[in-house]
Amino acid sequence: MRSLRVREWCRVMSAAWKQGLLVLGFLSALAGADCVWAASSGAGVPGGPQEGYRPLSGPVLSAASGEDETERPRRRRLDVEPVVPEGIADPLEPLNRVFFQFNDKLYFWVLKPTARGYEKVVPWEIRTCVRNFFRNLLMPVRAVNCLLQGKIGGFGNEILRFVINTTAGVGGLGDPATAINIGAQDEDLGQTLGVAGVGHGIFLMWPILGPSSVRDTVGMIGDGFLMPVNYYPDQYKYRVETRGLDTVNSTSFRIGDYEALKDASFDPYAAVRDAYFQLREKKLKE
Repeated sequence: MRSLRVREWCRVMSAAWKQGLLVLGFLSALAGADCVWAASSGAGVPGGPQEGYRPLSGPVLSAASGEDETERPRRRRLDVEPVVPEGIADPLEPLNRVFFQFNDKLYFWVLKPTARGYEKVVPWEIRTCVRNFFRNLLMPVRAVNCLLQGKIGGFGNEILRFVINTTAGVGGLGDPATAINIGAQDEDLGQTLGVAGVGHGIFLMWPILGPSSVRDTVGMIGDGFLMPVNYYPDQYKYRVETRGLDTVNSTSFRIGDYEALKDASFDPYAAVRDAYFQLREKKLKE
């Protein structure tokens, strides 16, 4: 009788995890090329198509602190300066704040609990392999934008990284290229448009996807067409599950960052908006 109960419990928990991944994957898949909008580079709500193109704003917070998300201990405070002298136009602030609150609840009620459970079950080494795998798949986005910006060396770097990590790294699960100082080129179409002289436009806080701008939203839609995960697997259901796994896995490395920003900020919305702007300006100058 006890063994039957254990098997039934395992079956229920497995189904619950699968449904959770499906829900998060569906939300993430909305950022794909087959949708009318996409996530912002480097951010989202608490918690994003390039390394930054992911729902929920963890990448903004990690990058703003100048640390790699996997090379630091879990932090509970973030020194993010919320004051930006230049700033970004925010005429839609009332609506943006409504979406920010929605994203905030989504993070605390759905994404964070799922990512925390995932973190407890899946070892750090396996989660790192999953992260490396998805980063490796983003090579087309980085490589094409290097070409568009005239960075021929960066384009060659990306091709070389992909070959090394796909072969010696066993399908991208490892990252031996970084170990021999062949780092990824953090480029996207939003930056390419910026290099061409296109301004940010106004600030946008997308539901689910988080902070962006008019320029970066256009850029992210374009980058979505270069992402293999938007085309494979063939069945949409499995693409959704894949995106969900990517989102949960990435968030598992950054639990605590958004909470620290909220604790340290008088106005979390303004802090996320200004951190996003600073990060995009920094990337553009690089």
